Amino acid sequence: MKVLRWMVVFAWALLIQPAFADDEALTTRVKVGDAAPDFSCQTISGEQFSLSGQRGKVVLVNFFATWCGPCMVEMPQLDKEVFQKFASRKDFKLVAIGREHSAAELTKFNSEKGFTIPIAPDPKREIYAKYADKYIPRNFVIGKDGKIKLTTVGFSPEDLQRISQTIQQELDK
Repeated sequence: MKVLRWMVVFAWALLIQPAFADDEALTTRVKVGDAAPDFSCQTISGEQFSLSGQRGKVVLVNFFATWCGPCMVEMPQLDKEVFQKFASRKDFKLVAIGREHSAAELTKFNSEKGFTIPIAPDPKREIYAKYADKYIPRNFVIGKDGKIKLTTVGFSPEDLQRISQTIQQELDK
């Protein structure tokens, strides 16, 4: 049994993980240093959001789905450890975009979860398609200059820490 376990770990480390990393890179449409693609949306609270209207602010764009396990682990931490930390700053904005979700679905979801993060629907993946082809959760930290400063795929506590640090560094500029 131990041998089988090590074989699985070995296969993951040598075969599967590099393939995922390559696929992740191939399915990401924007990279660090690129200008962030503009988009507009309306949050479920009725706020009109346009990325071009945020110029001069640090913006975190999060893509999630309500059925995504890692997204549901990330969202409460993103709310508490990132949004609540920076929400009072006039030079910071965050929007969480529900990939393939309607406003009604996200309103129901948020009434059950009680997040304070601004949430917007993207029912046809039109916004998501500007940034990536697949995999969620995804985060894009956009600097005051409108360029991508950090991208993350999936969830890990280390990624959350990197997001927060990158936001702080960009705000300090």
